[in-house]
Amino acid sequence: MKNKSLLIATVFAASTSFAQDLTSKKGETYLPEAGDWAISFDATPFLNYAGQLLSNAGATAPTAGYTNGYPWAIKGKMFKDEKTAYRAGLRLAFGSRKWTADIATPQASTATAPVYPNLPAMGEDEAKSGYNSIVLTGGLEMRRGKTRLQGYYGGELLIGFGGTKDAFTYANALSAGDPATTDPLVTVANSTDWSTSAAGLVNLGTDPYGNGSRYTEKKSSMMMIGLRGFIGVEYFILPKISLGAEYGWGLGFMSNKTSSSMESHDVPAASTNLVVGTFEDESKSSGFMIDSDIQNSATGLFGGSGSLNIIFHF
Repeated sequence: MKNKSLLIATVFAASTSFAQDLTSKKGETYLPEAGDWAISFDATPFLNYAGQLLSNAGATAPTAGYTNGYPWAIKGKMFKDEKTAYRAGLRLAFGSRKWTADIATPQASTATAPVYPNLPAMGEDEAKSGYNSIVLTGGLEMRRGKTRLQGYYGGELLIGFGGTKDAFTYANALSAGDPATTDPLVTVANSTDWSTSAAGLVNLGTDPYGNGSRYTEKKSSMMMIGLRGFIGVEYFILPKISLGAEYGWGLGFMSNKTSSSMESHDVPAASTNLVVGTFEDESKSSGFMIDSDIQNSATGLFGGSGSLNIIFHF
């Protein structure tokens, strides 16, 4: 923190004598102009690097991180004119993976188990996992100030959708099984446990009655919408490069839904036959909030307040 304060004080002190000069010695304009674009990054790595250089603490090269408080989206601006800018943020995320595993097919009760090196009959279990996320922000920013110190304010709207889906298929269908026939008893134990594999997906558990069960599908979905007002300040330390801080306040709504399908088995008393059951489960949640950014940042609706950013204009 001391390093950051020292750096900022040095920058402001060095620039005081020509604070009113909005053009560099090379003729470069400090402030953004009509048609300029801008993109923001978290300023912390850059400030730490400069502070370490000043204190001879052994500086580590900085990395360009996402705007502080928005780890999920690219944030940028397009200047309509010197005092007005359109703001936008975007996240588009899609992905899917598939895993397969060989598993032994249960032998019929009257069949002779294979002897090494002969292998039992094999089947294939399959797991698929996918996700998607679309988040958009858009707003308007108004600016004021006649020096390299610029203030700004405005509002923006956020809307987002997303979800996940895990699907499982099994080579061994649960079956009743009957010792008097050649039908084997097939239970949840005759299924791949994907939680212990590279997939890391939980597919085995218990049904509402405590019986062993396996999931065939698990899904989740999310929707969020927010309206945010903001106010901030930027200081142009170099032509078209500024350090800025921003505070905001907003309201938002978020809803989530999860659902799953499972199949399970039970052997009733005084019976050798397996009873196979299927169960559907669904849960929903929603929330509404009106608060400052610093409070809402945990929900993903808004960014953190008071964070320092570095903005490049081009």
